[in-house]
Amino acid sequence: MTRTEFEVRTDGPGLTEITDRVAGWLPDASGVVTLFVRHTSCSLVIQENADPDVRRDLLAWIDRLVPRADTADMAYLRHRSEGPDDMPAHIKAAHLPVSLSIPAVDGRLLLGTWQGIYLWEHRDAPQTRRIVAVLS
Repeated sequence: MTRTEFEVRTDGPGLTEITDRVAGWLPDASGVVTLFVRHTSCSLVIQENADPDVRRDLLAWIDRLVPRADTADMAYLRHRSEGPDDMPAHIKAAHLPVSLSIPAVDGRLLLGTWQGIYLWEHRDAPQTRRIVAVLS
């Protein structure tokens, strides 16, 4: 088993691609790469990495599904101590994956042609996130 941890800085809400960082760390071995984000207000996803409209549409969709806490639709939320983006970020992370499993053969991730690995930031402000990677 091989393990590392990545630090990822975000610019606020959006998808930050980390495919190259994961692939660059991967030793010349085969197994399953497990990624786990150590936070409760962001997610990990595998998504298309060719057309940026896909990422924009995903952001628009999730914001319609889970609006900010300062909108009338979210008036029922109690957890507001860290701002109107905080509890919605937790809800988004509860519905999206916080870990991924990706097969690897001979030091190469077996992702599809248009697949990329992304950290999906749900908070409004820039954040520094930690992702654990394990090859087993």
